Amino acid sequence: MATNPGTIEELLGADLIEAIERLDIHSSKVFAGRLPGERRSKRRGQSVEFDDYRPYVPGDDLRHIDWNVYARSERFFLKLFREEEDLSVDIVVDASASMRLGDPMKLLFAIRLAVALAYIGLCRQNRVSCAVVGGSFEDFDGPIRRTAPRRGRRSVKPVCDFLLDALRQSSRDVEPRPGPSFHDICRRLALGRSGRGVMVLISDFLFREGYLPGLNYLAGNVSAGGFDTYAMQVLSPQEIDPGREGSQMVGDLRLLDAEGGPAAEVTLTAPLIRRYRRRLEGFIEGLSHACRAREIDHLLVPSDEPIGPFLLGRLRREGLVR
Repeated sequence: MATNPGTIEELLGADLIEAIERLDIHSSKVFAGRLPGERRSKRRGQSVEFDDYRPYVPGDDLRHIDWNVYARSERFFLKLFREEEDLSVDIVVDASASMRLGDPMKLLFAIRLAVALAYIGLCRQNRVSCAVVGGSFEDFDGPIRRTAPRRGRRSVKPVCDFLLDALRQSSRDVEPRPGPSFHDICRRLALGRSGRGVMVLISDFLFREGYLPGLNYLAGNVSAGGFDTYAMQVLSPQEIDPGREGSQMVGDLRLLDAEGGPAAEVTLTAPLIRRYRRRLEGFIEGLSHACRAREIDHLLVPSDEPIGPFLLGRLRREGLVR
């Protein structure tokens, strides 16, 4: 497969596209959508599917009285119906310089996952909005590039093209430049989402300023019962285990900060690799604990994880898709 696929078929493959046709984005909460969709709600309304009766009280709409019941019992009862509601799905991809590292590149996995989730949501008539944040691209206007909420299969191509553009621009040789902080991006994301739904943030979470203030912003809607939020942490195999067999990260190395920080001269030894692993494990566990404390689901995934089994297996078990 090409490093920078140009279509959803090149990105996911025909077999996986056919497999995810049967999936749906799932939420553990009750969602009140603005348009009729395929999501069944616990909220009663005026749809075509009968649900229950309740006694009439003065002021109720007389059009909802069941006159057949009245004819049998001489008592007034209103018919209640089960409403069908749509789901808001917000997918956010971190395209900062650190995400353009790794073999396979972390951003490539992130875009694959984002396109797959967007495809599932659009095919199920959910409101899908995608955003790319943290990039240092030539046409990057502001801290967030996003699509308007879209619905239906006709939106698959424009949404896919939007996300694939992040991959195309990642191959440009652009000098890193200071960008907005993670917490500023999360603040804007939190202010920009409304109603109820699912948000998926795909990132390595390697932010110099840390991640806690940003998670606090994203947790605001969670605590109000509005959003199921997922933090998908993507790390490359080299980051997870720099001492793995076949790795060239040994001996005297000059390490460059992908996001413009100072270089560092290091001698990579077995004790140093063990120390690095302990620090990384602590970082991952700290992020996982911070997410749990804010009712955010944290998932760690290496960038070489096959996307098909991840979607059809792990994300099903985690409850994001079904």
